[in-house]
Amino acid sequence: MAALSGFVEFFQKGKLNSKQTFRPRKKLPPGTLKYSLHKQAQASLNSGINLRKVVKLPPNEDLNDWIAVHVVDFFNRVNLIYGTICDYCTPTSCPTMSGGPKFEYLWVDGKSYKKPTALPAPQYISLLMDWVEAQINDEKVFPVTVDVPFPKSFMSLCKKILSRLFRVFVHVYIHHFDRVVAIGAEAHVNTCYKHFYYFISEFQLVPPKELEPLSDMTARVCHESEPDFE
Repeated sequence: MAALSGFVEFFQKGKLNSKQTFRPRKKLPPGTLKYSLHKQAQASLNSGINLRKVVKLPPNEDLNDWIAVHVVDFFNRVNLIYGTICDYCTPTSCPTMSGGPKFEYLWVDGKSYKKPTALPAPQYISLLMDWVEAQINDEKVFPVTVDVPFPKSFMSLCKKILSRLFRVFVHVYIHHFDRVVAIGAEAHVNTCYKHFYYFISEFQLVPPKELEPLSDMTARVCHESEPDFE
């Protein structure tokens, strides 16, 4: 099983250039607790440890900090994945934000779109990523130092962010996976999805109903045995 670090290396070694990154990567400030947790999580991933173990809360660590670090990391990962296919995801090819014929996602943000609105997939995903980026860049919502408390709404916001990021996985897998396979990124994307799925399952962060569009693929990819390295 390829470690998630291999996914980033895949992009850095010339398979894809920086122009294909959908959004700038969000970086955690060095010297902060969250940066330390991020490096700890990356070290575990790089070791090839069982992904089901990687997502578990480390002893004596705060759950909100652990989730915040992963939300930022998953934003970056999904950003990279969508960057591989965004040139092929157009209003013509993808006139709706869907995950197959049974699932269509409507955008609502309470501001520009006060009612659920059908949008072409690239516009929906652009708005989604803008919205997520605004949340994780707001230090009152995602504090970067221990002296700033998490807001009471933090957990519910993270659930909404992760549910919406899952929809990008849905769209990529169902409508654009041929492109992922064509550039040889299938194993890396599958590993990223497994990490995401194990994390949201460990902390029950995405409702089961949201997971239905990829249920068959999840059963095939995520319920196989994992290597058990110590």
